[in-house]
Amino acid sequence: MSSSFDADSPSNLWEYSVSELSGSIKRTMEQTFDQVRVRGEICGYRGPHSSGHAYFGLKDERARIDAVVWKGTMGKLRFKPEEGMEVIAVGKITTFPGSSKYQIMIETLEPAGAGALMALLEERRRKLAAEGLFEESRKQLLPFMPRVIGVVTSPTGAVIRDILHRIADRFPVHVVVWPVKVQGEGSGDEVAAAIRGFNALEAGGPIAKPDVLIVARGGGSLEDLWGFNDEAVVRAAAASDIPLISAVGHETDWTLIDHAADRRAPTPTGAAEMAVPVRADLEATLSALTARLRGAAGRHMDNRRHSLRALARALPSLDQVLALPRRRFDEAASGLVRGLVSNTADKRRSFERVGAHLRPDMLAARINDRRQRLLERMVRAERNVERLIARAGTRVTSADAALRSLPVRLLSQIHRSADRLHGLSGRADAAVIAELRRARSAVTAQDRVLQSLSYQNVLARGYAIVRDADGAPVKAAAALSTGQNVALQFADGTVGAITTEGTPAKTRKRGSAEPAKQGSLF
Repeated sequence: MSSSFDADSPSNLWEYSVSELSGSIKRTMEQTFDQVRVRGEICGYRGPHSSGHAYFGLKDERARIDAVVWKGTMGKLRFKPEEGMEVIAVGKITTFPGSSKYQIMIETLEPAGAGALMALLEERRRKLAAEGLFEESRKQLLPFMPRVIGVVTSPTGAVIRDILHRIADRFPVHVVVWPVKVQGEGSGDEVAAAIRGFNALEAGGPIAKPDVLIVARGGGSLEDLWGFNDEAVVRAAAASDIPLISAVGHETDWTLIDHAADRRAPTPTGAAEMAVPVRADLEATLSALTARLRGAAGRHMDNRRHSLRALARALPSLDQVLALPRRRFDEAASGLVRGLVSNTADKRRSFERVGAHLRPDMLAARINDRRQRLLERMVRAERNVERLIARAGTRVTSADAALRSLPVRLLSQIHRSADRLHGLSGRADAAVIAELRRARSAVTAQDRVLQSLSYQNVLARGYAIVRDADGAPVKAAAALSTGQNVALQFADGTVGAITTEGTPAKTRKRGSAEPAKQGSLF
């Protein structure tokens, strides 16, 4: 120890260093308050630090104490700290020598009674309701006949068995179960992740996307159902594009997800009944509607048939319909002759009135007027021709000057074209020679292939071709008859032969020295 007792000092108090005094206070505090239970209101909470630890304070009406929750303990807490939440904390008191402060290291944390939980729940409900998450206008209608149902619940409880059994009884459809924890630490995060996961599925993917979701859990206390009051669960349910049914607890149990869901079921079995209709009832209703439709169609046809017959009896006969048009036609035909005579007389009088105005002096005046107009147009035409001739003369002069300079330009172009033609001629000769070489090589290669495949080379190796009287090759001995004239073609010529009787070559035994008689030649 660095502490000492100074005999020269006027006081007999023991002398400590700062570190010794701080360490002694720390040991005293930890030994005296090794395990304490403190009730207070959380203040100064800003969420976990980047290290994962949480630092805040606990206060009442007259005092405040610093508190810390280490990262390892934070993940085990059933209830996460929230600003203004009244809690009961269990832990140990320790000091921080660096700043001469003391604090409580919290090991467990719980709300201060059911009343505190209800107050917290009510405060959270008001907050989320103010954001519009519980508005009826946001809620969707459930599909009448879903093809796929997604269920978010525990895979081992009685809830999933009740839901599956009820769906199978009413209307069997495909059910996809997303297993989650429904109680304890992390249950709210798992439920929220399951809702978001179902919404993230793609239609037509390996896992069918549900048409409706059921979030279910059996009954329990407020603490047991607290995971479904989690803010993340409520937000995930409100943001779900898939219609969602909440079936948490019994009929008297209410959680915040019930307000955000599109429908609330009193029990998980009730959720299954909401999700699908009764197949037998649908079939009975369909049969009844089919019978009613057939009866209505029959009655409608009978009514139409009676109406058609009544209308047919009310229709007039053909003579009655044509009587009036016939009379009008007769009257019009009788008045046609009178109308033609009257029209001819009117045309004649009109012609006479017009002819009275056609006098010689009027015709002469009109001719003189037309002659004067023609003379004026001829004068204007002569002036236009003179202007056109002047313009053409100007263009001829310009063209003459251009033609005088044309031979020089033509000569230059001819020289350039000659040089270009000479170059192209050389390239053409080279191209023709190269093409002839390639063609000669190709012909030589084809000739070698032809020589290798020619039957004449086979004849040169000692073989012969048997031809009949028409010169066609004989391919089998069975094609020849006795005494038939054949020709044997060798490499150096052709020899005539006659066939004799004998045994076909294919009937000889292997190893026999007897030659075949049939097909033999001499």
